Amino acid sequence: MTLPYPSKLKLQGFNNLTKSLSFNIYDICYAVTHEQRSAYIEYINQAYNADRLTLILTEVAQIVGANILNVARQDYDPQGASVTMLISEQPSGCHTLTSDAVVAHLDKSHITVHTYPETHPHNGIATFRADIDVATCGVISPLKALNHLIESFESDIVVTDYRVRGFTRDVKGKKHYIDHKINSIQDYLAKRIRQRYEMFDVNVYQENLFHTKMHLKEFDLDNYLFGEKAANLAPRPRLRIENQLKREIQELFHGRNLVD
Repeated sequence: MTLPYPSKLKLQGFNNLTKSLSFNIYDICYAVTHEQRSAYIEYINQAYNADRLTLILTEVAQIVGANILNVARQDYDPQGASVTMLISEQPSGCHTLTSDAVVAHLDKSHITVHTYPETHPHNGIATFRADIDVATCGVISPLKALNHLIESFESDIVVTDYRVRGFTRDVKGKKHYIDHKINSIQDYLAKRIRQRYEMFDVNVYQENLFHTKMHLKEFDLDNYLFGEKAANLAPRPRLRIENQLKREIQELFHGRNLVD
C-alpha cells in the first residue's frame, strides 16, 4: 500500500519519530455446552498458537519493510499465546528464533501480540481477543500492515489506535512532529474492508492521536455458532441467542456494559 507521504524531509541525522499502531481484535462465538467450550478453546489454541502468530508477525515485518532482529514466543497452559519481535529499518545480519518464547525485536521498534481466549459457562458466550502492537522508528510505517492484520484474525470487532510520538529535526533545525498526512485510520483501509465494517472515529489531531472502532455490518448467526447450525434451532432459542450475541458485540464495540 502506498502511503501519502509528502516530499521526503531533509533530516539532520536519524528520523526519531515513533509511529505506534495498537489493536484490540475480537472474535465472538456461542458455545453453550462444556464440550463446545472446550472444543472452542482447543480450536483457538491451534489456530492462533505461537507458531502461527510468529508467521503473521513475520509477514507484518516484511510488509512494513523491517528486518527482524530477535523473536521470543510462548504458548500458555491452559490457553493463549504471546509473540514479541524486535525489528529494524536496516539489515542487521541477526535473526534469532528461540524455541520457548516469541519476541521479535526491531532496532528501537517492535511487534507484539498476546491472545486471550475465554468462555463463560453461564451464558454460552466465548470470545477470542488479540492485543497487537506495532511500533516503528524511522521512515517505515506500521500503517502498511493494517489490512493484513485485520484479515489475519478474522475479526468481528477491531479497536485501533495510531499515534506518532516524539519529533525529528530537518537540516535547518526545525522540529517535525509528524512526517506524513493523515486524517483518519480509515484512510489506510482497503475498500473491501471499509465495505464490510461499520466504523467510528475519535481523533485528537493536535496530539497526532487517531482512534477507530469497527464492527462487521452483516450478522449471520451461523458464523457465530460453534458446533451447531442455526437451522437446527427452534425460533425462540434462535432469537434469544441472536440478541445475546448482538448485545455482546455492541458492548465490546462501545467498551461498556449496556443497561437493561
